[in-house]
Amino acid sequence: MTFALTRRTFLTFAFSAAVVAAEEAPVEERYLQLFNTHTRETVKMIFKRGADYDVAALEAFKKVARDHRNGDLHDMDPRLFDQLFDLARAAQLEPHYQIISGYRSPESNDKMSARPGSGVSKKSLHMQGRAMDVRLENCSCAKLRDLALAAKQGGVGYYEKSDFVHLDTGNFRTWVG
Repeated sequence: MTFALTRRTFLTFAFSAAVVAAEEAPVEERYLQLFNTHTRETVKMIFKRGADYDVAALEAFKKVARDHRNGDLHDMDPRLFDQLFDLARAAQLEPHYQIISGYRSPESNDKMSARPGSGVSKKSLHMQGRAMDVRLENCSCAKLRDLALAAKQGGVGYYEKSDFVHLDTGNFRTWVG
């Protein structure tokens, strides 16, 4: 007995197989380890499963990225954490970062930007929870800068003397501090 598949039967079978395969495919989990150099706090959590952000992880990241000068908290842009994860992956390293500066309250930013030659923007994205100054463990800041420039996912500032890279979720632009 010969069995011939019609086009409709074949497509139905192929679609069903694809649905089953997609249901069985593992969901990508993204995690970060963030160490605040000022408060000495560390948090390591999965922050995203598939397309869904983990609310508890975002809250923990918000706390570790708070303004260390006055303790003020602000929601952080989750796309920033995606950037950090992607950059570590591009560097083929674990996503273990040191935070030099995360959220910055308007009061802290005003004080910092008032100092002559500080280079701190009066409209810094740090005040919106959309920027971080970081180092990636086992990666030079020059290499991290180069990877961020290639990714073109937001602003990239390179501070060679202070040994950190500024990353943000604004428009792509670059500078040297």
